[in-house]
Amino acid sequence: MEGSARRATIRDVARHAGVSTAAVSKVLRDAYGVSPAMKQRVEASMAALDYRPLALARGMRGSSYTLGVFLVDLSNTFFSVLVEGIRDVAEERGYQVLIGQARQGLDAQRRLIEAMVDRRMDGLVLIAPFGPDEELERLARSIPVSVIGRHGPAAYLDTAHFDTVASDDIAGSAIIVDHLVSLGHERISFLGHHEPHDEPSMPQSVRARGYDLAMTKHGLERWIDHIPGRWGTEGGLLAGRMIAARTEKPTALHGGADVAALGAFTVLLEAGLRVPEDISIVGYDDIPAAALPPIGLTTVDQSGVAMGRQAAELLVSRIEGRTQSEHVLVPPRLVVRHTTAPPPG
Repeated sequence: MEGSARRATIRDVARHAGVSTAAVSKVLRDAYGVSPAMKQRVEASMAALDYRPLALARGMRGSSYTLGVFLVDLSNTFFSVLVEGIRDVAEERGYQVLIGQARQGLDAQRRLIEAMVDRRMDGLVLIAPFGPDEELERLARSIPVSVIGRHGPAAYLDTAHFDTVASDDIAGSAIIVDHLVSLGHERISFLGHHEPHDEPSMPQSVRARGYDLAMTKHGLERWIDHIPGRWGTEGGLLAGRMIAARTEKPTALHGGADVAALGAFTVLLEAGLRVPEDISIVGYDDIPAAALPPIGLTTVDQSGVAMGRQAAELLVSRIEGRTQSEHVLVPPRLVVRHTTAPPPG
């Protein structure tokens, strides 16, 4: 064998280790039920034979060892943090990650997801997808699916075939409002994100609801103020212009997402408003740029790498046969930096 020029196969490894090919396959997939001794024996044989599985051959056995990651906004650097967590788990479990970006819109999303399914990926991680829960359920009946950013499906889908991982956005908005109220703010506005196909389970919907609940809890219903926009840099710039043009301005802004909060931050500074002396700003996500010293954005850390890891772990366990759905809420944490202070006057 060692003198042969041909590449070692899974059967060669099984013969060398004295186990079945099914056992070798389980070790390759890091599947449940493999004993440490079995894993050590098979890995020793793979090393001795210089065995490296071919992706095509694995695909012919029913698995491509590929995880597809779908997203719609590469400009939001929080998504890259999520992908980092997904990639780490994929590498640990012997999978490759292929990323697909769709243009805005439900039709574009459907076309890309269909293309990923057609390429026989083992499962999909969908980051903040559009569309109703029923559409996700239909997809999950044909391929393992894990969804990041969406909250657990509606009660009528209590037997859902897909899993979800999301920040506890109700709690996240609450700790933002609580922090601002503790500084003395009352006129606290919320920068929203609006899509044609918004669903109650989407983070923009849940964070808005959390903001309303928190304002009501503090007796500030009359100051509830939803600024229409999108959670991107351009949406933040537009929101900043709206605020700057107002006669009576809020003293604080719940920015919805860091990228939008930073866009508003930029315009308000250009308009001559001081942050935080004239207006406090809080983001959500804790992207790397938020911690830069010239910015020092107060924000909510929703543990992006951990969320990505959790979604990938759930997906791999789906691929390996788990059927019961899981819906994980990640506890948010407020990170106080330099963009919040007591209101003027």
